[in-house]
Amino acid sequence: MSELLDKAREYESKKEKTIAEELRPLFHLIPRCGWMNDPNGFSFYNGKYHMFYQYNPYKTEWGPMHWGHAVSEDLLTWDYLPAAIAPDEEYDTDGCFSGSAIEMEDGKQMLVYTGVRREEDEDGNWHDIQTQCIAFGDGKDYVKYKNNPVIKSESLPEGAGKYDFRDPKIWKENGMYHIVVGNKTADGDGQILQYSSEDGINWNYEKVVIKNNNRFGAMWECPDYFNLDGKQVLMASPQDMLPEELEFHNGNGTICVIGTLGKEGIFSEENCQAIDYGIDFYAPQTILTKDGRRIMIGWLQNWDTCGIRRDDFPWFGQMSFPREIAIRAGRLLQKPISEIVNYYGKRISRKSVLITDSCSLSSIEGRCVDMTVKVKSTGANLSYKKFEIKFADNGKAYSKIAFNPEESIVKIDRKHSGSRRAVVHQRRCRVSDNKGEITLRLILDRYSMELFINDGEQVMSMGIYTDIRAEGISFKAFGELLMDVTMHELKR
Repeated sequence: MSELLDKAREYESKKEKTIAEELRPLFHLIPRCGWMNDPNGFSFYNGKYHMFYQYNPYKTEWGPMHWGHAVSEDLLTWDYLPAAIAPDEEYDTDGCFSGSAIEMEDGKQMLVYTGVRREEDEDGNWHDIQTQCIAFGDGKDYVKYKNNPVIKSESLPEGAGKYDFRDPKIWKENGMYHIVVGNKTADGDGQILQYSSEDGINWNYEKVVIKNNNRFGAMWECPDYFNLDGKQVLMASPQDMLPEELEFHNGNGTICVIGTLGKEGIFSEENCQAIDYGIDFYAPQTILTKDGRRIMIGWLQNWDTCGIRRDDFPWFGQMSFPREIAIRAGRLLQKPISEIVNYYGKRISRKSVLITDSCSLSSIEGRCVDMTVKVKSTGANLSYKKFEIKFADNGKAYSKIAFNPEESIVKIDRKHSGSRRAVVHQRRCRVSDNKGEITLRLILDRYSMELFINDGEQVMSMGIYTDIRAEGISFKAFGELLMDVTMHELKR
């Protein structure tokens, strides 16, 4: 074990003892201490789910990228393990960037990651040299392969850029190992490349899976590629996107490209949509569980919103709630993982409540809840112009969800949540036109809100850092409507 990794492990084991339990979410994985970004190595190994993550243990800011490590038996209760890898070799001295993990035939777990080394060119410009590297371990301790990197820029196809080449996602199929890797072409456009290997060590370039063709941003980061419900799905996180109506927003986003595999494995696109329509979601990875469910977890943060933070927090960054995903009618469907029912506490339900103004309901409150709200007009015609839910409310600070049935638009808003920075605080998305009927399911977990609309047709996520004693929840109708609400307290 290297001196750098020893230092990180010693630091995190001491630092975590200083973090009060109430400063951690109940179910959303945060770093053991310091900074977290992309999920890495999401996998099942030795009877447990493993999640690694981009990690700077020393500060709540992006820094020298290590891999943090946690394990879980149900994807909701996590236990920290020591940091897995540190930037301690010449080829990754400037960071162990994102990647994935898989169990090998010999029983070892292999980590596949991007090693980064900064290099000055002849004109005095600095560039990140990004190569693909591997390490082998037993689920706790890992040793980097002596002949790293295993994929260098020399293997890139014609037209590929040699500097932006990162985030390998690995899988095994028909006895062969495969990875997809994000790449920016020499002329600044995104593409996803595929490599194959018989042993997971010696890799050969196969093909371009998909080209951006200047549609969605530039560099495509953190790809995932899998079959789901008879469709082939590619997920990626483009940088520098331009907005398209309410489907895609500016900056760093996420896309889900749904299609089929034709002759010779050619990917044919059929639909492209956003994965999350909210403020904070990036770089998702998926896993296939033993019982056949495809589960997705992303970084519940965004590079464009890192300005909203609590200066008194000993951590920054959290993972999303695990989501079961499916393809229905050619679109992505997402629901909170079903294991959530094992953490249900008190249940409160109200049926056919007539809402004509602002109101609160007895016992409907809290910051760790699973709450489903269904609203509809009181008659055949639309009887209201807007519906709002306020939450994390203490009379001064609050966050809000608003639904405009005339335009079929849902908006999330955290500008009054206590933030002192004018970063992104609102997002909108267009939903199905159901004549004023809508189902809104909120997962609140201390410092986040994830909204599942109409049984998961769309999801909107955001971090909130309001004091956790702000537990008020209220409802408001502009006009009149009928509301059903069911809330389960979440307990661990």
